[in-house]
Amino acid sequence: NHDLLMNFIQQQVTDPWLLHLIRRFLTSGVMNGKLFQDTTEGTPQGGNLSPLLANIYLNELDTLLTKRGHQFVRYADDCNIYVKSKRAGERVLRNVTVFLENRLKLTINCQKTTVGSPLRLKFLGFTLGVDRNGAYPRPHKVVKQRIKRALKVMTGRSRGISWLMLMKEIKQKMRGWLQYYGIGKMKKFIQHLDEWLRSRIRQLIWKRWKKLKTRYRQLIKLGMTREQAKTFANTRKGYWRIAHSKTMTYTYTNQKLERLGLINMSKTLQQIKK
Repeated sequence: NHDLLMNFIQQQVTDPWLLHLIRRFLTSGVMNGKLFQDTTEGTPQGGNLSPLLANIYLNELDTLLTKRGHQFVRYADDCNIYVKSKRAGERVLRNVTVFLENRLKLTINCQKTTVGSPLRLKFLGFTLGVDRNGAYPRPHKVVKQRIKRALKVMTGRSRGISWLMLMKEIKQKMRGWLQYYGIGKMKKFIQHLDEWLRSRIRQLIWKRWKKLKTRYRQLIKLGMTREQAKTFANTRKGYWRIAHSKTMTYTYTNQKLERLGLINMSKTLQQIKK
């Protein structure tokens, strides 16, 4: 609500020209296709000032929660409030909903707002774990499933992409992902993901060797005898079984895949955590 927002700003800012500029920013309107549309509430999406104004607006919620002695964390419009029981959570949710809708004239997203355990609920892609040292952050299972699906699409057998571009694509994706989620505890998951991704690459290598002659020739280059290469090239095993065979794991070792440009996620995570 523009009037409420300006009222909150005026509690700290007294310069009339600055207040005028902020009001003009809020009411500048948007283009809906080729049509101009007035803006009577909200802030322009993508505007540099919008996140700051949203935080000023929601600072009222922070103040309320602090006064009531609640433990909470808020990032933009995403907020978690920590209480001791489900019953207390339901009571706090009702009270906060009334405050947001009546006092701040905001609408709660009922589909995303719930009471639940912090060990299961997702916040900014993270959930909490607990061990003898206390609570720690970890990537939520949905986030883990999503990154695995993304890598599966990237390494799809039908993709016509060069090795150089594929390795670059994977490295860019995973470096960004690890930079963000690296604060979480996920050593075992990354080790598993490393192993799974190497198997995907070995499977792709075998698939791209398509013809029997190519497989035979490549296997000899990798150190197999002609007899061994002939036997293995004629195998009828599926791609995924081939990827886990001793022949592929011994010829295309982890070190060799790294030399081809495949990111070692476990090493990268260690470097990020230093």
